[in-house]
Amino acid sequence: MQINDNVFLITGGASGLGAATARMIVANGGKVVLADVQVEAGEALATELHGKFVKCDVTSEADGTAAVAAATAMGTLRGLINCAGVAPAVKTVGKNGPHPLDVFQRTVNINLVGTFNMARLAAAAMEKSDATAEGERGIIINTASVAAYDGQIGQAAYASSKAAVVGLTLPMARDLSRSGVRVMTIAPGIFETPMLLGMPQEVQDALGKMVPFPSRLGRPDEYAHLAKAIIENVMLNGETIRLDGAIRMQPK
Repeated sequence: MQINDNVFLITGGASGLGAATARMIVANGGKVVLADVQVEAGEALATELHGKFVKCDVTSEADGTAAVAAATAMGTLRGLINCAGVAPAVKTVGKNGPHPLDVFQRTVNINLVGTFNMARLAAAAMEKSDATAEGERGIIINTASVAAYDGQIGQAAYASSKAAVVGLTLPMARDLSRSGVRVMTIAPGIFETPMLLGMPQEVQDALGKMVPFPSRLGRPDEYAHLAKAIIENVMLNGETIRLDGAIRMQPK
């Protein structure tokens, strides 16, 4: 799979991991469509990268269809990188009572249903394109989290939604093998996302020290670097890769 001259659709592409991945794609000669609910940031980055921004709620079939259509209009859609997600922190039973059901449902809807929604729509478009010499038509990269394995206190909704993304990887890869579309998942550890960078510096430093090596927060361009390797290596399929500096999360 080549990045050069191909189109890649990135959800959550306006900031954080998605933005870093978009920059990597363009630096390697690809074209990007950024699908996000952050309009101002998304439009600014799309202008910078000479790409296209589409306001997109990943849980919406109409929005997802519009984002895929925008990508196919730019050329051959070869990749979908799903970075959109939310991470609430709520205990199953807290001081104010049981975990709000709507918070749990929203988390699963965005992180899991949204991921599947975009993947199914993008895959349907990819399978209509011409195959490469290897018989490949596309690559889908989903984003889970180490919380899928090491969910902390207050992460019942987040961890379960990300564990489901891990569980989605292999059967989806098997489903799409006939079409020559690969499916991989990256499970990042503690990364420099907008949410974490909004925390006090001492909190960021403390979190970084939890990582065995390197003892720091992960950088978005390191996520993008792994995404590049996945795109280019056709044998990577149906697997989740932890990108976490060997961290294993403590209960809190």
